[in-house]
Amino acid sequence: MNSLAFSLANYTKLKISNTSSLPITTNLDTPANLRLASSAQRLETLSSDEPNVVRRREAIGVGFCVCIVDLLLLSRPSSAAEAGPCELTVAPSGLAFCDKVVGFGPEAVKGQLIKAHYVGKLENGKVFDSSYNRGKPLTFRVGVGEVIKGWDEGIVGGNGVPPMQAGGKRILKIPSALGYGIRGAGCKGGSCIIPPDSVLLFDVEFVGKA
Repeated sequence: MNSLAFSLANYTKLKISNTSSLPITTNLDTPANLRLASSAQRLETLSSDEPNVVRRREAIGVGFCVCIVDLLLLSRPSSAAEAGPCELTVAPSGLAFCDKVVGFGPEAVKGQLIKAHYVGKLENGKVFDSSYNRGKPLTFRVGVGEVIKGWDEGIVGGNGVPPMQAGGKRILKIPSALGYGIRGAGCKGGSCIIPPDSVLLFDVEFVGKA
């Protein structure tokens, strides 16, 4: 927990974390009809003593199989597809959230030790902390007050917020009451990294159990 914003006392308990698995990609650059034609040409170069009708029948059969495989590959859903424009949903607590990627793994459970990546920003867009910059996700026990309330609710769920699943990416807009409140965070010499009464924006990636 080397996070600047979240290694402070009291309201600076926030430990934050998240890694999605790489999707299996298939090379669909070549159109299916060209692959079908290529298969037929290879079959027609078989031994010349076979009847033409047999070679044509085999070519059609292979082409049909290629088409079926293509359709299956194209129709296979991605386990963590990026969503379109992200519209925030506001929970009764005032927390707003939006899933950029719906996870594919187990849901976050209260008391569980998890890893999460994050980028924290103020409303003006200024980044105040990022686990990605440190190259290491944050590890913390979720749902038990080790982080600010907006994080616990935004990851474990509750109050109209669904729990995150491993591999998921979620935007959280956290009101001051669920963040660092009137104290702010990282305050020194009259200035604060997170000013008092700040609304916070987080991009959270739930990596999974620690």
